[in-house]
Amino acid sequence: MKHRLILIMSVVALQLNAQTITNYTTADGLVSDFVECLDVDVDDNVWFGTSVGVQMYDGSSLAVFDVASYPGMLSDNIKCIKVASSGEIWIGTDFGANKLISGVAGFMWLPYTTSNGLNSNQIKSIDEDTNGDVWVGTNQGVSHFDGTAWVSYSSPDLHWSGVNATSFDSNGDKWFASPLGGTTHFDGTTFTPYDTSNGLLSQFVTDLFIDNQDNKWVGTSGGMSVLDASNTTFTHHTKMYLLPPPDTLNPVVNIAMDFYGRIWTSIYVGYLAEGGVAFWNGNLWEDYDVTDGLAGPNVKGLTIDSQDNVWVATSTGVSKISAIPSAVITAEISAFNIFPNPSNDVLYLNNGTQDIQQVKMYNNLGVLVYSIDNRQQQYNIDVSSFSQGLYYVNIHCIDAIIRKKIIIN
Repeated sequence: MKHRLILIMSVVALQLNAQTITNYTTADGLVSDFVECLDVDVDDNVWFGTSVGVQMYDGSSLAVFDVASYPGMLSDNIKCIKVASSGEIWIGTDFGANKLISGVAGFMWLPYTTSNGLNSNQIKSIDEDTNGDVWVGTNQGVSHFDGTAWVSYSSPDLHWSGVNATSFDSNGDKWFASPLGGTTHFDGTTFTPYDTSNGLLSQFVTDLFIDNQDNKWVGTSGGMSVLDASNTTFTHHTKMYLLPPPDTLNPVVNIAMDFYGRIWTSIYVGYLAEGGVAFWNGNLWEDYDVTDGLAGPNVKGLTIDSQDNVWVATSTGVSKISAIPSAVITAEISAFNIFPNPSNDVLYLNNGTQDIQQVKMYNNLGVLVYSIDNRQQQYNIDVSSFSQGLYYVNIHCIDAIIRKKIIIN
């Protein structure tokens, strides 16, 4: 997807092999073109972290949160941002973490620092486990918050360089990424390190993501290492984003997965001032950069909304990549019904006269929570025991996969 003419304007929509790239800058209301981090909430509002505060984009307007308007914020310089499955917004700074809450007087940012139980105020990452607990990575280790109390882990259990990402496998085990010391597996009792001595590409780990098959996608300064579900074998990807020869270095910035299970990564090569995003379609990597219409080469991160739009933060604005082709057939069938939505008891699926082959449900963290493959025209799914929140339903029919978003309350 390289070698195309660059079209630069404030907001630009480019049709490129069926996908559209739309760019947003200060001309469109961003408080800063330098967007450090971003995430998406359950309503597909996009939250941007910048050096001058936080912004929320609802599709038409941009709300601003900064220290001047919200004194509870510890800093305007936002290093990481996380939207929890509950809808809570967390931000990390060099002075501690904040959680956005709504009270009788309006919004306020509740601060968390070492005085509350964090092991350091220099925040590197904020992640959420399947229980809804928050894990805050810092330059000293990681601090776990269950909604009431903090528990911290640091050296010698974890590498002394700290934690800049936490991810969770299907057993509920924790995996920590270290800036200088590889990755560490914690099963609740034992800490087990994985680094270059085990086959990892590099000690310098930047991000970590665990897919639905328990493969651990480990982003490093030299590319991507994938540790299989049995934790025995690494495979490597070092040319996700193609560079002119002889340069092949692919330093990973962060990692995400879309609804079809495709792995996305953002890449930036500092000494070349060149970067972009790429996704793995199961056989090869496809990439996008400024020649395709991205806002800039210095890619800081990416996130994916419920419609599979990929939002990319750069130092020169934000890009949205939409209508991305997939090998998976997606369709809306007029005879298909799913009701009630929202639901709190039984969810009914009916496909008229055509059989449904399989149904899979995922929670907002991408965890498979329900699966059935009995061939029938109607399903009645008891969701009364499911936690409240946003869910995604894949309905596999004979000639299509229908994708639906539902709310359980």
